[in-house]
Amino acid sequence: MHAHRVLIPALILLAACSDPSSRSNAQQPALAQPTRAAPSEALTMKASFAPVVKRAAPAVVNISSKRLVRQSNDPFWEFFGLGAPQNRIEGSLGSGVIVRSDGIIVTNNHVIAGGQEITVALSDRREFPAKVLLSDPRLDLAVLKIDAGAERLPVLAIDDSGEAQVGDLVLAIGDPFGVGQTVTNGIISALNRTADPNGEAVTAYIQTDAAINPGNSGGALVDMDGDLIGVNSFIVSRSGTSSGVGFAVPAAMVRRVVETAAGGGHTLVRSWLGAHTQTVTGEIAKSLGLPSPQGALVADIWPGGAADRAGLRQGDVITAVNGRPVIDASTVSYAVGAVRPGDTLKVGIRRGSANQVLTFRAEAPPATPARDEQLLQGRHPFDGATVVNLSPAVADELGLDPFLGKGVMVFKIGRGFALNAGIQPGDLIRRINGRDIGNVADMRSALSAPGGQWQVTIIRGGQEITGTFRT
Repeated sequence: MHAHRVLIPALILLAACSDPSSRSNAQQPALAQPTRAAPSEALTMKASFAPVVKRAAPAVVNISSKRLVRQSNDPFWEFFGLGAPQNRIEGSLGSGVIVRSDGIIVTNNHVIAGGQEITVALSDRREFPAKVLLSDPRLDLAVLKIDAGAERLPVLAIDDSGEAQVGDLVLAIGDPFGVGQTVTNGIISALNRTADPNGEAVTAYIQTDAAINPGNSGGALVDMDGDLIGVNSFIVSRSGTSSGVGFAVPAAMVRRVVETAAGGGHTLVRSWLGAHTQTVTGEIAKSLGLPSPQGALVADIWPGGAADRAGLRQGDVITAVNGRPVIDASTVSYAVGAVRPGDTLKVGIRRGSANQVLTFRAEAPPATPARDEQLLQGRHPFDGATVVNLSPAVADELGLDPFLGKGVMVFKIGRGFALNAGIQPGDLIRRINGRDIGNVADMRSALSAPGGQWQVTIIRGGQEITGTFRT
């Protein structure tokens, strides 16, 4: 039996976003700063985690969400008009962490995705309705806001210092199985765990053996200072319950998402290096004369991008970002994505036999050419498809390789011929009836030609596919 990635809470709910920027930044409370100091009762802590729990637990909340689901009856009875679809309410439970005293809470996106009614229960059992400020499915993080009036709520400080080490003691606090707030302990089993072998990972998880079960999603992973070092997100398990392999989104990404939401942003803009990298394997290391298979080999440079301006070249090996060693290509993607556009990065490289450090200014992926998003309709294979011009910004939004090149990308599929024809979001259209497609205007022109037979060539998953359709 294969291990499966299990999303921990049970519900998928989404509330309408509202803009928190109506209050001036000067009036908004700042995020609490990590103490980076052991609890005063250090001797007690040697025999008990109670001092840490006492500090951290009040800021961990329970999150419940509800959504209306339309349930179909047996098609046999519907055919005879004897049954009509019925509505029912689905609910789920998860956890969250108060990170600002005015009621800003971070949780997992899958806890609230699709929800129409979200309720937050504090550790003292008081309940408040919550609204969604920001949700990011790729990071699996969401930021909520509750209104507790003038009350200053308990908070957890976000410790994004990066000082956590494998073997450090940690606590997982959440609401597993809906039984109430629960604390489990363990250690950090590994750092910088990524699940993307192509080097486009958006985060590098903290792995822990602290017991994490359904309902713990969005809860706190805290260190022995009682500071938040990660948000528990998922487990790998054959049974669906904890087997000591849990993963948390690290604090650096949590802080970026929270600060974006608190500043009025509804989407997270990830920084981009402007270089396509691949993990240095043993074979590559041997061919380049490297002492060990570590680092990220620069395979391509985006013209005029941050890497190009900083002097990075094809064939360079990135060995460090801001002084932290680079293990693989995913490490680079995460390290760059964790900083704000405009921040300065010090990137260590090996060029030939020499080591040097380049200075980069992080930037958002360029949105050129212009998006030109359009819904296509008519008697052709793309009826019902929404398409956009491909750019690094669009590719990043879809979780695809920004170096796919130019062309037209299928952004989403609605009702129409495209749905039945098997066209999928993320498909890159190369040719229609032998005509190269460079932008949305080219595609509309090609589809306006008369005829009921269409030969279409797309790129999907790195493979070129050609199909013929009749409409």
